[in-house]
Order: sequence, then structure tokens, then C-alpha cells
Amino acid sequence: MNKEEATKKTMEVIENPSNHSNSDLQFAMDIINKDYELVKQTLIDMTHHLDSLEESYNKVLKEYNSRNGGK
Repeated sequence: MNKEEATKKTMEVIENPSNHSNSDLQFAMDIINKDYELVKQTLIDMTHHLDSLEESYNKVLKEYNSRNGGK
């Protein structure tokens, strides 16, 4: 099953879970969990990147200000 088909099947299960078999429910939960973990890891990575950018900016800003009399 390709990604598009898996997404479609998962959306169908989400829309009406009571009309689907246990295996369909398990399939949808697996897809949702994989997506959840991917998004969670991406957010963690982006947070680390954002923190690093802020640290770099502040370091350069401090040097810039020291060269320009704190302005």
C-alpha cells in the first residue's frame, strides 16, 4: 500500500471508527503514531535549531555592540 492509500484508509477509519475492523483500527493507530512521533521529533529538532540560532545571534550581537559603544 502506498502512502496516499494509507492516508486515505486512515482518514476513513478516523471519520467512522465504529464501522471498521480491529485490524483497520490497529492500522490507523500505527499510522497516526508514526506521524505523531515524526512531528514530535521534528519539533524537538527545530527547537534545538532555534535555540542554537538565538545563541549565535546573541553572541554576534554582543560583539557588535562592544565595537559600537553598546549601541
